[in-house]
Order: sequence, then C-alpha cells, then structure tokens
Amino acid sequence: MSNYKKNSLTLTGAVSLGTGVMIGAGIFALLGQVAELSGELFPFVFLIGAVIAGFSAYTYIKMSNAYPSAGGIALYLKKAYGKGAITASAALMMAFSMVINESLVARTFGTYTLQLFDVEDGSLLVPLLGVLLIIVAFIVNISGNNFIEKSSLTMAIIKIGGIAVFALAGLWATGFSMNNAIPDALPNYTWTSYLGAIALSILAYKGFTTITNSGDEIVKPHKNVGRAIIISLLICTVIYLLVAFAVSSNLTIAEIIKSKDYSLAEAAKPAFGDYGLYFTVGIAIVATISGIIASIFAVSRMTTMLTKMDLIPHSHFGMPGGIQKHMLVYTAVIAIILTIFFDLSRIASLGAILYLVMDITIHWGVLKHIRKEIKANAYIIVTAIILDVIVLAAFIWVKANQDILVVIVAIALIAVIFIGEKIFLKPKKMKQKHRKVSYFINEIIKTRHKNILEDSEELCKSS
Repeated sequence: MSNYKKNSLTLTGAVSLGTGVMIGAGIFALLGQVAELSGELFPFVFLIGAVIAGFSAYTYIKMSNAYPSAGGIALYLKKAYGKGAITASAALMMAFSMVINESLVARTFGTYTLQLFDVEDGSLLVPLLGVLLIIVAFIVNISGNNFIEKSSLTMAIIKIGGIAVFALAGLWATGFSMNNAIPDALPNYTWTSYLGAIALSILAYKGFTTITNSGDEIVKPHKNVGRAIIISLLICTVIYLLVAFAVSSNLTIAEIIKSKDYSLAEAAKPAFGDYGLYFTVGIAIVATISGIIASIFAVSRMTTMLTKMDLIPHSHFGMPGGIQKHMLVYTAVIAIILTIFFDLSRIASLGAILYLVMDITIHWGVLKHIRKEIKANAYIIVTAIILDVIVLAAFIWVKANQDILVVIVAIALIAVIFIGEKIFLKPKKMKQKHRKVSYFINEIIKTRHKNILEDSEELCKSS
C-alpha cells in the first residue's frame, strides 16, 4: 500500500467501499438516534436526508469528473481555495469526521456483538471490542487494494442481502402497509428536533465521499467515480427505508429509543425470536467490519495527499514504510482513543457537525471560484448550501440544549485545526515569498546584466 495504483478499483469495488461506510454506520448506529429526535416520522427523515445528500453529491460528482484523484476532497479544496489554511482545515475536518465515523462504527460493532450475551448496557466490553475491530481493520488495510476490494465486495453482498432479507421479512411478518406507516397526527416534536434528526440522517449518507478519496485508483475515474456515488446513494436509500419501516412495524417509538444503540437487533425479536436476533447481529457485525475497513482505506489516502501537498505536518516516529502506512497508524490510534472515551450519541453528533461545516466550505468554494470551470449549475449548489446551513444551525441548537459539551468540543476542534494550520503554513508562505522575491531580484539582475552586455557590444561596434 505504499503507492497509489491506478485502475486498482473497479466500479463495483468503488460502490462496495461507498456502501460499506454508509451502511456500516448509517442504519445500525443512527436509526435509534434519528427516531429519538423525530418519533414516528423517522423513516421519512431518512428519505429527506437522502435528498439533501443528493444535492451535496452533485458538487462532488462534478468535481470528480473534472479532477479524479486519490485524496479527492483535498484536491477539490485546493482547486477552490488554493494551497492555504482554508483548504487544509476543511480537508482535516473531513478526515476527522471520517475517523469519528470509524469510532462510531467500532462501538456499534461492540454493542451489537454483546446482544448475543447477557451483558449489561454500558459494559466496558463495548469499547474493548471496538478497539479490536479497529486493529483488525488496520491489518486488512495493510494488505493492499486488491484484498480490500475483494473483502469489501463479499461483505457488501452479504450485508446488503442480509439487511434486505431482515427488512422484507420484518415487513411481511407485521403485514406492513403504507397506510400504517403514516401517523394519523404529527408527533409532538419541535421543528428544530426534526432538523436535528435530518442532520444525523445526512451523516448516514456521507460515506459517498469515501469514493472521491479513491479517485484515480478507480477504473475510468472521469465516469465511474460519479456513477459509483449515485449507485451507492440509491442502494443505501432503499435499504434505509426498508429497514426503518421494518423496525417501526415491530417496535414502538419508546422501545426504539430505549434500545437506540441496537434497535435492529431488538426489532428482530418480536417477529423471529432468538434466530432473528442471531441473524441481525451477524449482519451488523459484517456491516460494521466492512464499514470501518472502507473508512480507514479512504482516510489514509486523503491524509497522505494532504501530507504530499505540504498542508499538514508529518513525522514517521521511527516507523518503517511510506507515508500511507504511517497515516494508517495515526488514523487507527485516533479512532481507538475516540472509541474508548466517547459514547455513540456524542460521536455521531460531533461527526455530523464537522461534516456539515466541511460540506458547506466545499460548496461555497466551488460556487465562488470554479463553478464555470467544471460547468456546475449554480442553483443546485446554492440549494445544497442553504439546506446544509439550515440543518447545521438547527442541530447545533438542539445539541446546545441537550448536550452542550458536544458543541463546545466541536467548536474547539474546528478552532484548533484552523489555528494550527495557520501556524504550520505561515513559515511555508514566508519561504514562498522569499523565493518569489529572490526570483524577481535574479530576473532583474539577469535583465540588467543582459542590457549592460548589449550596451557594451554597441559601444564596441561604434568605436
């Protein structure tokens, strides 16, 4: 994995990576939290989240068609803002949100696995199992792209097929109909609560950015990156809706909220008993494993690109191998720390805030600086920005009233990232200025010297 390998990922492999990240965290970790904020309407919240994610995906697709690259988001930001603190900070926010997602997936793995045993909620075994999963995902990523693609594809087939079976069987067992899915009266939730739920549902779709970070490693990237994003979003939307309706048909909202960290496993019990529980937990384990493998894969590429662009500091700390392997180590270590110290709700909230801030930054940069160059529709980009801003503002408001620590940590992290990048990049900018000044002076000297020689030659001729 020390070097990028062009054409090492097929369209199918890219879709497997995208769906691996999305389904790994989205439906297993976030369904209960979305239901907590939106009540009986939570299946439709996932549909709204898909629409908003679709508007956001438009910008990424246009950018990836024009500039396919491993570590794609870093390149997109550089094209929009140049090589500076905004580019580095927004790219790092994306990287951090993906690492946060890894810890979310890791704790989800631990939570679902323990449903097979008589273990109390909040057990220390949850983070322990999460840490073990991160270590396994790290080892798999060292194996290389071909192994990752094969394992991701196999897991994607098992996961999507298994979840579809769970959802369809759950709907069949309860005699589901759309008339029952739509409540007679709107649940008693505030509009900010609904928007907060939408923010979390968007987080369930953000895995499509994983595909852009694989860039020119994908076969025919100018076409297949965009295709992979669209296909991944469509697959996940269908899966999320099926599962959401299946869960809502088997559990009350109170039961979903009570078991919000493992609601799919709980929903399997009424209709299918212990066998349903075993099946659902098995699918959750496969989904979380594939999700974290895909996420670590993408983060390592993006941070490697940032390092090669001289936008973030790097030290090998005596480790052998290239930058990518070092980035795998750093990614795994940060994910392990988050897995140990943060619970699922806070992890998800922190990831949602960082992702939406980064997403707005990319849309604004494209709109202001390179929209015409990539032939993007301004109205679609503006719509994406407005939707992101509304959802982000509402989500921060909800969290400020429920858990202010999440908002404080998010703001502090963004500030640290931006200030740190300004400090890191300042000496480099000074060196660039000195180089430009030196070049300018040398050019003046060369020109002056040339003029003197020409004047001397003319004097010699005249004499």
